[in-house]
Amino acid sequence: MTTRNPSFVLRALSLAVATFALGGCMAVPDFHRPAPPHADRYTAQSLPAELGHGGDAQRLVTGTDVPAEWWTLFHSQPLDALVRQALAANPNMAAAQAALREARENLAAGKGALYPNATADYNVSRQRTAATLASPLASNVDYYTLHTAQVDVSWAPDLFGGTRRQLEALRAQVDVQRFQLAAARLSLSANVVVAAINQAGLRAQIEATRQIIAGQRATLVSLQRQLALGAVPEAAVAAQQAALAQTEAALPPLQKQLEQQGDALAALLGEAPSDAPATRFELADLRLPRELPLTMPAQLVERRPDVRAAEAELHAASAEVGVAIANRLPKFTLSADAGSAPTDIAKLFAHGTLFWSLAADIAEPVFDAGSLKHQQRAAEAAFAAAKAQYRASVIAALQNVADTLYALKSDADALAAAETAARATAHSLDIARRQFALGDIDHLAVLQAEQADQQARIALVQARVNRYGDTAALFQALGGGWWHADHAASTTAGAQ
Repeated sequence: MTTRNPSFVLRALSLAVATFALGGCMAVPDFHRPAPPHADRYTAQSLPAELGHGGDAQRLVTGTDVPAEWWTLFHSQPLDALVRQALAANPNMAAAQAALREARENLAAGKGALYPNATADYNVSRQRTAATLASPLASNVDYYTLHTAQVDVSWAPDLFGGTRRQLEALRAQVDVQRFQLAAARLSLSANVVVAAINQAGLRAQIEATRQIIAGQRATLVSLQRQLALGAVPEAAVAAQQAALAQTEAALPPLQKQLEQQGDALAALLGEAPSDAPATRFELADLRLPRELPLTMPAQLVERRPDVRAAEAELHAASAEVGVAIANRLPKFTLSADAGSAPTDIAKLFAHGTLFWSLAADIAEPVFDAGSLKHQQRAAEAAFAAAKAQYRASVIAALQNVADTLYALKSDADALAAAETAARATAHSLDIARRQFALGDIDHLAVLQAEQADQQARIALVQARVNRYGDTAALFQALGGGWWHADHAASTTAGAQ
């Protein structure tokens, strides 16, 4: 094929070279990550380095990293197995993983806009030219079949960075989905741990209530014997029966909560309630972590997946501003077309049937009734909203950690007080029952001692549950160590 207008080709190539030279221009400055908070602690008042006393003391270790499988610090193999099962089978995890794959595929698809687009086409048509018109063929025949095979190549160079900003937004959306997957993993593991703790706490409350019921029944039998002998009035027996009935009435709600907790745990594992796990958790089977990690606020914003997701949303909004600005600037398009159009398919690409064309186009918006300008302003408003949302996420994360630290301190104090109260009320009840058997006190003193002992036992169980639950909440508030698992997964994928 012979080029009849080389000067046009040279001009088109010169335009392409100039476009490449200007390809580094970007419509807006690059995105810069927000500065981390400068605070050196979470709470307004300094907290002691050790929470609690004696064997149940927990020590806050500043600068210690959170392990990826933080739940193993409770030293319960059944709990470890349930968390692993939930991470593997929970449908929300599967949905988050699919969303991440979708974002990655969208990014891969978007990269094609940086390169030329080539299309191969073949067309065959049967035509008749009206006798009043000249035939377009050199043979001047009116009836003919035309075979057209051609390749079209077009390229819109990213002169002002609009396409690159769009890819930047897609990359940020990949980060959003990656951090949301980490947040789903963290939330799921924490929910399983808390569900197991609550289940163990409910069993402990049920057992304590049953023991209280047994003691009250024994007292009732003693009162009934004394009533038969005329040693106590009938009102004493009636009062004890009322106290026993009140305690027995507290048992069904606890059993209902235990069953519902089992259903909730089954849902976390991706199972139907009928397939609830048979694992029985007891508070005695869990160990309270003795050392609690405490990262600095600046590290927290690096490790909280919800904060990192908000930062990625901010990054995407910044890139969309660049896209909106680039849409208001000129657009360049280079295109080429070459092919063959014979009337006989056997002569396809034969001499005389070839054609080609080169074209360069530049388009500049002249009038759009302000649509592009307002689209840019909308993108800038979305960026401002994302910036405010990011700041709100940081503040919420700092508050979350501070609240959890205060809760742990309160839990340690409450547990110590509950243990003291439980020992005191148990001793008081024992004394009251012995004195009542000797006739030194009346039945009302025994009844009051039983009620105090009941409240102290339940309060002790709840204090232990709160401390275990808030310990898990601290690991969740600090980010849960997802970055270790994410790094391991990235390393494995790279090796593969």
